[in-house]
Amino acid sequence: MSKQEEAGLILKLYELRREETMRKARDWFIVQFNPRSIEDFTDTMFSERGAYLRMVVSYWDMAAALVNNGAIDLNLFCQATNEFLIVFLKIEPLLEQIRAAINPQFAASLEKMVKAMPDGGQTLNQMRERMKEMRARFAAMREPVGART
Repeated sequence: MSKQEEAGLILKLYELRREETMRKARDWFIVQFNPRSIEDFTDTMFSERGAYLRMVVSYWDMAAALVNNGAIDLNLFCQATNEFLIVFLKIEPLLEQIRAAINPQFAASLEKMVKAMPDGGQTLNQMRERMKEMRARFAAMREPVGART
């Protein structure tokens, strides 16, 4: 596949991310979805937000399958986006349990791609730290005025 064709696939993936329902699902997933247990995950999976959860994870798993099978170069993909890392980090601690309870192949392509990243461990650790900082900032922003000293 030519670099132009790979670029076309990346642009198509970006286009799909901009679709209205997908945008809402991604916003919800990134900001509000913070499962702490398999129960949190399954409760969400079978709630009104379950479609958003499935949409986001399956989108990034599909994109990862394209990378894993050579349709898009891994380095090019990682330079174009890092949102998939946020998605992966939110589900990673529960993956074994999710797979045992729901689907043995859940997010398998996404996990494979993340593990294949050339400095993947370091990148994941850096993203974990950024996510902690963002959560702390968002929590501080939600405090009532006057609650901060």
